[in-house]
Amino acid sequence: MSNDHHVVVLGAGYTGMFSAVRLARRTRRTGVRITLVNPSSRFVERLRMHQIAAGQELADHRIPDLLAGTGVTFVQGTVTALAPEARQITVDGAETLGYDTLVYALGSSTDTGRVPGVDAHAFTLDSPRSAGRFAARLTEVAASGGVVTVCGGGLTGIEAATEIAESHPGLDVTLVSLDEPGGMMGTKARAYLYRALDRLGVTLETGARVAKVLPDAVALADGRGVRSDACLWTAGVKVSPLAADAGIATDDRGLVLVDATLRSVSHPEIHAIGDAAAVRLAWGRIHGTCQSGLPTAQYTADTIARLVRGKAVKPFRFGYFHQPVSLGRRDAVIQFTKADDTPRRTHLTGRSAVAYKEMVSGSPLTTYRLSKHMNVTTIVSRGVRATRERAA
Repeated sequence: MSNDHHVVVLGAGYTGMFSAVRLARRTRRTGVRITLVNPSSRFVERLRMHQIAAGQELADHRIPDLLAGTGVTFVQGTVTALAPEARQITVDGAETLGYDTLVYALGSSTDTGRVPGVDAHAFTLDSPRSAGRFAARLTEVAASGGVVTVCGGGLTGIEAATEIAESHPGLDVTLVSLDEPGGMMGTKARAYLYRALDRLGVTLETGARVAKVLPDAVALADGRGVRSDACLWTAGVKVSPLAADAGIATDDRGLVLVDATLRSVSHPEIHAIGDAAAVRLAWGRIHGTCQSGLPTAQYTADTIARLVRGKAVKPFRFGYFHQPVSLGRRDAVIQFTKADDTPRRTHLTGRSAVAYKEMVSGSPLTTYRLSKHMNVTTIVSRGVRATRERAA
């Protein structure tokens, strides 16, 4: 293998970073060159953004430091154009990089465009900077005895609401959700979650569709209004339009359509991973989480390493294992699941769950560091039969 094969990885989130580091080790004797492109030099721990939003300080991890010793070249900049026919990307509208293989790992961000007023009056957890702005506003609201609303009852919204309520015990926190928070959990785990919300004083507005976000309120579709001195929006995500704009086959959400080996169905030299890929298995579609994203990165790094050596590859297999949810710094609930993410009977709560959740949140950085020296697996469950056979 010559050293002319160039792999470019777009995005240095959880999946892009892991694929670059693992691929560097898997191809270290082949001469393959790897370039990782990302707008910021800071590695963002998306699993901990709710902690920053509540006013906590997190460690500042730098991408060049995480890549040290791997041989991966880091380019700081935003990809502004992708030309798949020419196999080129443009960074910041000026620099052009060619590639032989592309790993598309641009991930997702909060969708602030579907509901009027969100973009103007709500905060998001998309970056340490945006979470920090919310934390600053939160301090002001807490000082005046105001009300904070968290819109979106998914795992991110639950973690944010409980973190805020615990950090600011005198603050009124309202969690606004169209669906039942924790609805994907089993009965016992969900009951524990609700007791924690009640203990922390979080007010629930369930079955509530947000019609508009105002400077001082959240307007609901049924005509009611919820006072809001600060609104944190966690309801819904969107992906970069870069792939669709470049003519790469995508679904109606803009996710790259991939085959069984996570390669673009229209441009097989492009591998899509994490939130950027529309991945379907026998039991259904994978949803965007770190739990599923890291295995797609591991699989893709191994797949590219095999392809450059002329070896055959097997289809991607994955099954979910758990739903870990922090409830502030001193409580958590872990729902263990079947491969298709439906709940098992087993769940974990209290201090054991806190330790488990902290292990999960910190595992990506540990994985990157260890992956420089050994092959570390992130696929806890392959789903056994469920990933290979269509459910009856």
